[in-house]
Amino acid sequence: MRSDGPEGAMTRRAFLGGALVGGLAAPLAAVAEPPTRPRHRIGMVERTSPTANAANVDAFRRGMREQGYAEAQAFVLEYRSAEGVDQRFPGLARELVSRPVELIVTRGTPAALAAKRATETIPVVMIGVGDPVGSGLVASLAHPGRNVTGLSAAVTEIYPKRVQLLRELLPRAARIGMLFNMSNPALPAQWRVTESAARALALEPLLLDVRKVDDLPVAFVTAARHRADAMIVGLDTLTQANQALIVELAARHRLPAIYASTEFVGGLIAYGVNYPEMYRQAATYAHRIFRGARPADLPVQEPTAFELAIDLRAARALGLAVPAALLLRADVLVE
Repeated sequence: MRSDGPEGAMTRRAFLGGALVGGLAAPLAAVAEPPTRPRHRIGMVERTSPTANAANVDAFRRGMREQGYAEAQAFVLEYRSAEGVDQRFPGLARELVSRPVELIVTRGTPAALAAKRATETIPVVMIGVGDPVGSGLVASLAHPGRNVTGLSAAVTEIYPKRVQLLRELLPRAARIGMLFNMSNPALPAQWRVTESAARALALEPLLLDVRKVDDLPVAFVTAARHRADAMIVGLDTLTQANQALIVELAARHRLPAIYASTEFVGGLIAYGVNYPEMYRQAATYAHRIFRGARPADLPVQEPTAFELAIDLRAARALGLAVPAALLLRADVLVE
């Protein structure tokens, strides 16, 4: 589901995280450099291709323009994609360090950890990390301590809300599947809180551990065999890189699913942060760092608002009547 598509009436509540405010003036060009030479080389370690990730990358570029940096004149992006495989992150991070780049932007825990292990000096701006302190990326949110800072997505804390939303949508549900890649160091904690939330609402949790793309169809067959009434789809490298396949499998098995991001176009419900807005705000960190700020002194930003998106087309295809209370709370409705 996307809020910027041509179909349906869309509204979006602004991401209210306290943005770090930097100066808007463009940096002065160094006297010794030709005016057309890019001043800053930014590495970007991502889960998917630039095409699949276009909305987020464009948002980062927009944020850089807002801070006074014209692409090709003031900065260039060195984009590297893991193509859905976490194990590729260390090599990609080392490659960018050897370029070298001035700054590395990452998304998710595995990519951020790979960048941190690849360099102790190049600043790393992380995006969408669930537990930066627990994963060892920063010493604390207020004082990161070394070369890593950025934006947390509060991923772990909001999974119980997704369970609650499914309960509201399906009050008679008895069993809920949970599509999680348990090889991701951030996912076991997310599984524990989601499992606990499900049991508190009298829902039996069914863990569907997926670690490679071939596991995805098998997971949906397993969910159907165990008569799961709904599914929660975890957000990590594997699932993000295979969004279309997961949405298609959910539709084929007629399994209502809730997603952590509106990036899952055509999915029934999504509840989470506004990721393009996080990328736009990441440019503020880049600006502050380019002007001399130390990542160790830049607090990690947490979201204070989340968006609920409902695709009514997917609901109709499943024969579901979305309760009026959910419709009223939705920030994005796809007709």
